Amino acid sequence: MRIALVQVASPDSESPAHRLERVRSLLDEHITDDVDLIVLPELWRVGYNHFDVYTSAAESLDGPTVQTMRTLAVAKACYVHVGTLVEQLDTDRLRNTAVLIAPNGRVIHHYSKIHVFGYNSSEAQLLEPGTQIHTSPTSFGEVAATTCYDLRFTGLWTELVDAGAELVIVPAAWPTSRLEHWRLLTSARAVDNQVFVIACNASGTHGGIELAGHSRIVDPWGGVVIEAAASEGITIADIDPSAVGLTRKEFPVLSDRRRDYSHLHSRKVDS
Repeated sequence: MRIALVQVASPDSESPAHRLERVRSLLDEHITDDVDLIVLPELWRVGYNHFDVYTSAAESLDGPTVQTMRTLAVAKACYVHVGTLVEQLDTDRLRNTAVLIAPNGRVIHHYSKIHVFGYNSSEAQLLEPGTQIHTSPTSFGEVAATTCYDLRFTGLWTELVDAGAELVIVPAAWPTSRLEHWRLLTSARAVDNQVFVIACNASGTHGGIELAGHSRIVDPWGGVVIEAAASEGITIADIDPSAVGLTRKEFPVLSDRRRDYSHLHSRKVDS
């Protein structure tokens, strides 16, 4: 299976409409017919830190971003993970939503970010959290998604694996100031859950924040298949999806995991 991680920069001077066309052109020119999955970052069309345009640039799952990528998926005969977009639910409600499109152009998976970010960010004020998780079958296994900050919450990942996840796609807008957390957490989630973590991060500087890039793929043993540099660009790597089943069979840690640890709390004894 061949994966293309597409690090996108979202400079302050570029409009969302222009960026969508620029990225479409980039993919059309540089993605070859042997790529099976294209993955884009979190809120790349808007630019994560451009909070003032979230409302004006919000769109439905039939909006310009998804429609553009549906056309690309069909033309390239591959899966396209759109990254995330600001989804307009109704007049006053927005979410940070990831979308996966099949080679036939059909949307087969979407996930709204459950842990919206509030630290030095307006995301938690502007966007409401998602409420559901699920996996979707593909030709290379059961796929799930989380988004950026979700990497820090192990309980969510446990639920995804219990639901059948074998590959978890993680679009992100992770800052350079916490790059080592990015590396640590993507590796830890892969090892903890014996899954492929396919993590695509944004790059460049916008809204005064430098984003880390360093998109990476981590295998179920925690091996780093590939890690990109910091700058905008396309990084391509091959994986063998069967490694998930082989890893879980050879080292069956998931079958030893207890589902409920609450009864293990010790009762304080008075002295």
